[in-house]
Amino acid sequence: MTVFLCSKCGTAITPELTELAAVPDVSDDERDRDKETRRAPSTVPQGHYAIDPEPWGPPYVVQDDQEDPKPAQSRGPVVCREEGFVISAGSRHTVLVHPNDAASLQPLPNWESSSGCCGPTGDEGLNRACPCGAPVATLAADCFGPFELHLDPVRTYAFSQ
Repeated sequence: MTVFLCSKCGTAITPELTELAAVPDVSDDERDRDKETRRAPSTVPQGHYAIDPEPWGPPYVVQDDQEDPKPAQSRGPVVCREEGFVISAGSRHTVLVHPNDAASLQPLPNWESSSGCCGPTGDEGLNRACPCGAPVATLAADCFGPFELHLDPVRTYAFSQ
């Protein structure tokens, strides 16, 4: 079992979690979205975590193939900015947890980096803070993308018993 803690203050961010061997596949079928919130099913079930080997979040770089763009990050939508279609060049090895497994995390002041239609898209960078105020995670919870929480691999650390 593993608990994730804030690198700044040492506060436990999660309860004890069990590691999954890989990031689970999640349905992107509209019928599987919550009827009220329109959120997708959580990428990771409660009580578990997975290490995402793919880049997540900013910075973004222009994709080489502008004719057949890929999603900007794993399990996310295609993103077009002024310069063209972009892809994440952000942190690898973020820790994916069910958002409810880090209930003590709070939005950043003024909802910084939390824009979206029905919730934060997760593509603007860190948007959740430890109770000490340190930004430590990115919540993706909008109606058109994944529903997952990424713990930053530098701003958090694992403690296994």
